[in-house]
Amino acid sequence: MAKPLGFSDTVAQRLKYYVYRLIDPRNGETFYVGKGNGNRVFAHVRDKLGKDSDSDGLSNRLRRIREIHRVGLQVIHIIHRHGMNEQTALEVEAALIDAYPEAINLIGGQGTDYGPAHANQIIERYEAREVSFHHNAILINVSKTIADKDTYEAVRYAWKLDPKKAARADIILAVDQGLIIDVFIAEKWLEATTENFPGIAKDWPGRRWGFVGHEAPEEIAKLYKRCRLPDSMRKRGAANPIRYANKSGLFQELESGAT
Repeated sequence: MAKPLGFSDTVAQRLKYYVYRLIDPRNGETFYVGKGNGNRVFAHVRDKLGKDSDSDGLSNRLRRIREIHRVGLQVIHIIHRHGMNEQTALEVEAALIDAYPEAINLIGGQGTDYGPAHANQIIERYEAREVSFHHNAILINVSKTIADKDTYEAVRYAWKLDPKKAARADIILAVDQGLIIDVFIAEKWLEATTENFPGIAKDWPGRRWGFVGHEAPEEIAKLYKRCRLPDSMRKRGAANPIRYANKSGLFQELESGAT
């Protein structure tokens, strides 16, 4: 195998933070977008190749790299933009993930609240009244899954979270690009398995969870539907699709997860 590539200290210092693409030389397809500094761009091949993992997305990425190497080729490493600080790199990374939907990143673009949207959606989102919390709530970003499923199916599984903490929430809010689009009440939280959720793609026993529930009553739903999240809950670059808010308006991100 060819000697792994690497940047010298001098080059790395000049690059600062950068955004990169991994390209399959067999078809020219961008199969991964990432950000980093130093030699992060080469870590997928140099450090990760040969290490098994059952993490979502990661196994597909490694499989692609192994297939490329198996036919005697090398992954193409493209530095798309460089000379940035970390925050700017997050924004560029998010835009590229949206621009290359074939990329097998674990989740969609970082900070999907600021991702592609129709002009009418932008107007509604920023003219909507800001939400005020009257219940303990879990907010789940469904922007990347809502196109393929109805809202209930998009929001109810499969998430990395503490089920005991989740059970303390009164309501579940489905959020699409910063706008609350539906409200549900969980009857119970269950392990994300094909037995508990027929039709789910795979089992995540003990690793991911989902809920069985129903739409919130109209008197509760009207407090939240079509309300926008405050800017303080829409941090640019936030990868986590799950947030928690209580009646006092305090909030925090929960464990990361994605469908």
